[in-house]
Amino acid sequence: MAPAAVVFTVVLLAVGCVLAVAAGDAPAPASPPPAPTGWLKAHATFYGGADASDTMGVRAGTGTCTRRGYGTRTAALSTVLFNDGASCGQCYKIACDRKAAPMWCKPGVTVTVTATNFCPPNWELPSNNGGWCNPPRPHFDMAQPAWEKIGIYRAGIIPVLYQRVPCVKKGGVRFTINGHDYFNLVLVTNVAAAGSIKSMDVKSSSSKDWIPMARNWGANWHSLAYLTGQRLSFRVTNTDGQTIEFINVVPQGWKFGQTFASNLQFK
Repeated sequence: MAPAAVVFTVVLLAVGCVLAVAAGDAPAPASPPPAPTGWLKAHATFYGGADASDTMGVRAGTGTCTRRGYGTRTAALSTVLFNDGASCGQCYKIACDRKAAPMWCKPGVTVTVTATNFCPPNWELPSNNGGWCNPPRPHFDMAQPAWEKIGIYRAGIIPVLYQRVPCVKKGGVRFTINGHDYFNLVLVTNVAAAGSIKSMDVKSSSSKDWIPMARNWGANWHSLAYLTGQRLSFRVTNTDGQTIEFINVVPQGWKFGQTFASNLQFK
């Protein structure tokens, strides 16, 4: 557990920033702006123990994170970085800012994390004393193993420098189908390069046309069409503008809750 001075109550969304809201197919929100170049300043805390199994007192769903292939190199983003969920899946290289806090930094090291969660504001605490994720603060609440690559445990919170970097992933893009009939919720994970998705379409074996999907939350996209059990293809465009068609990636007879790995990946 982190030192008491930095313990704060935070409810993190599970990997992929899952919040399944059975709403109508509203237009997807605007894609995030291009990542700024160079290093930017922020702060970072950590959650969980050495195995990243818990937050600072609250479960964070990191077990699911690990099963999704992200391991413990993950972070929850504050509101300003989270961008209403559009930043889910993006990767950031982070270093402790030795000029600002030399006694709390491990020199000469960086760590790259994937954005998998949201660190919501805590309006009951001031931004400089516990409300670390309050707007407009850029803040990373990192899995403890990732945080300890760059910071000294006793610090609890450290100033950092960060920059967005291309994601490097093993294997192809994965699709997990949740929901129910007429509400198909597809979680897209293991996305390389940009890491984040701009738009997504689905086509079933009973149709020749692509059906636009709407961003439900984070890396989850939904369609209200009846697709249950049909062979499915997905057309995915990442936030760098690259489009890949994953033809027949989901076989006929699939069940809700299953995950399907493709052989294709963004570059």
